[in-house]
Amino acid sequence: MSTPETTEQDAYDGAAPSRRLEIVFGVVALAFTAGYLFLATQIPLRREAAPGQIDARFWPMVIGVTGVVVAIAILAIALTRPAPTREDLERIQPGGYLRVIATLAITGVFIAVWSLGTVTLFGYRIEVFPVACALLMAALMLLYGHRRWLSLVIYSALVTAFVYVVFGMLLRIPL
Repeated sequence: MSTPETTEQDAYDGAAPSRRLEIVFGVVALAFTAGYLFLATQIPLRREAAPGQIDARFWPMVIGVTGVVVAIAILAIALTRPAPTREDLERIQPGGYLRVIATLAITGVFIAVWSLGTVTLFGYRIEVFPVACALLMAALMLLYGHRRWLSLVIYSALVTAFVYVVFGMLLRIPL
């Protein structure tokens, strides 16, 4: 005799444990963070910092070293322990791969457009980042199922304004 609790549990099958997936994730994480750390060491400095001072490479180096250490720990755990159960994760849904590919494509277009810096239209110099950032947010929200136009516009504008004010104005990072 089945109870409602067991039928509900039988209807939900989590993802199967995969040691290979854990190892691949650890290797990819290590490669990515090692590449990040290498790039952090290549940041050009306008002026070398005095001994004991922080320069432009400091925080990227801290993040890179921390990432490499965490990736090594993840890889070591994946190699030495059995694969953890993944019953709390859902199986890949139909269209999941397509959304990932579309997300990468949208992000690639954003980076390409952002690299333009500024555009001159009808004699006016227009900074590309705020427009590209708002369009990125709106496109990703639409891709992942958000359909209310008012909140789509408001959220995209607020996130863009926040990023622009914090990084462009306060921290003076060229966007």
